[in-house]
Amino acid sequence: MSVQFAPVAPEACPALVLNADFRPLSYYPLSLWSWQDTIKAVFLDRVNIVSEYDRVVRSPTFEFRLPSVVSLKTYVKPSRTPAFTRFNVFLRDRFTCQYCGGHDDLTFDHVTPRSKGGQTTWENVVAACSPCNLLKGGYMPQQINMFPAQRPIRPTVSQLHRNGRLFPPNYLHESWQDYLYWDTELDP
Repeated sequence: MSVQFAPVAPEACPALVLNADFRPLSYYPLSLWSWQDTIKAVFLDRVNIVSEYDRVVRSPTFEFRLPSVVSLKTYVKPSRTPAFTRFNVFLRDRFTCQYCGGHDDLTFDHVTPRSKGGQTTWENVVAACSPCNLLKGGYMPQQINMFPAQRPIRPTVSQLHRNGRLFPPNYLHESWQDYLYWDTELDP
């Protein structure tokens, strides 16, 4: 009796994208390209293939092993300040409601409500679950005795990377391991 393995679909073969210095373009979300975008970048001579999957794609006249890791040929200078996005607020707050510590049904809350002059800024917005957000409503924290667990601050890119390492992606190919988290502190 022989065992048959189902072929791996190309969609299950994203490529890790490294900058020209061999660091990922971003850690969280991890910089990944679809196999189609990766092949296009290879043919446009924008990337170097660092590692490949065993998976091959074919056309009538061509056969190509899918890249698992690519590096850009031109260095892209990383942003020094993170974008103010809902996702980055959640990442800064480690996907945790700053009022009750819950992790479900997250939204964001203005610590000083907009109705009281609060701005939509790093220093005034925190992750909050929907029940806490509704409970706090338009009140000031001292009026309802609801204070965020951590004072909201503008994070650095490295702080977001550090937090992102706490939430690894669902899929990590073994060929990526040499390029992820190499700048973390080693155990003695």
